[in-house]
Amino acid sequence: MSDARTHIPVMLAEVIDVLNPCDGGVYVDGTFGAGGYSRAILEAADCAVLGIDRDPTAIAAGRAMEEEFSGRLTLIQGRFGDMRELLAAHDVTEVDGIALDVGVSSMQLDQAERGFSFSSDGPLDMRMAADGESAAEVVNTMSAQDLRRIINVYGEEKQARRVAEAIVARRNEKPFTRTGELADLLEKTVHVKPGGRRIHPATRTFQALRIFINDELGELARALMAAEVLLRPTGRLAVVSFHSLEDRLVKRFLSQRAGRTSQGSRHAPELPDVPDASFELVTTRVRRPEETEATDNPRARSARLRAAQRTAAKAWSTSFEPPNRVEVHIQ
Repeated sequence: MSDARTHIPVMLAEVIDVLNPCDGGVYVDGTFGAGGYSRAILEAADCAVLGIDRDPTAIAAGRAMEEEFSGRLTLIQGRFGDMRELLAAHDVTEVDGIALDVGVSSMQLDQAERGFSFSSDGPLDMRMAADGESAAEVVNTMSAQDLRRIINVYGEEKQARRVAEAIVARRNEKPFTRTGELADLLEKTVHVKPGGRRIHPATRTFQALRIFINDELGELARALMAAEVLLRPTGRLAVVSFHSLEDRLVKRFLSQRAGRTSQGSRHAPELPDVPDASFELVTTRVRRPEETEATDNPRARSARLRAAQRTAAKAWSTSFEPPNRVEVHIQ
């Protein structure tokens, strides 16, 4: 099990710099994981942190840290998309900063029994919490057309049709139960051009299944809207993402709420009034990890940080939905 004392989250220094924790402040670590961000925030100022994680194993592992920072750290099991309701149950309606490290955690990848990784064999699960359909149920029951859409949209896999058809053909002989079985099939199915892609042939399909099973983009969209309501004026939001789907969603939301979305041509008909900007961009361009971190930590290579500061304007009443949501039905 990872320890927050030894596990250093991606772009930790940059996230703390953006949040700028202050004495007396209240902060949310929406993706507690091994507690790295929470520890750094608590050590930076005499403040309080509410750590949220949907994974019960992460919450259980963090109890010792909760005792260490008695009265300053509160751990809450739940989805960060529900943070308004989760915090309200603890009588918290306003906060000074929110940090989100989106996607699967190193802890989850390192545990073969969780079924997130194709590099070590384990049950084909991929659920961040112990509810909903597992990856095995999805690949063994879903139509080839729906599998193709999931793998194409959430994995951005150009060979999605080939992969989906191969999965259906293989499961007709024997249902999938292990990550190794699916990874082996993908190695044989996904064609790699000489000198082409350097990532493992299973990478995009495993990513797609994980995102779909855990509704990760929907959760992220709900978390962004919750942050807009929870943050006090001048409160900071920092989001670290690891692939283009997440980053595009964060960029689109913050650009919209900061009033940077194009409002059309001056020759076009006038558009309806747009609410006052609820965020001001702290990072006008995406920030990447330092070269030394990217070299030392392979997971950091694809990391992207975007941050914004809450204005005094009211939160927008306009809902925000992730683009390209895939709606399917388990057979």
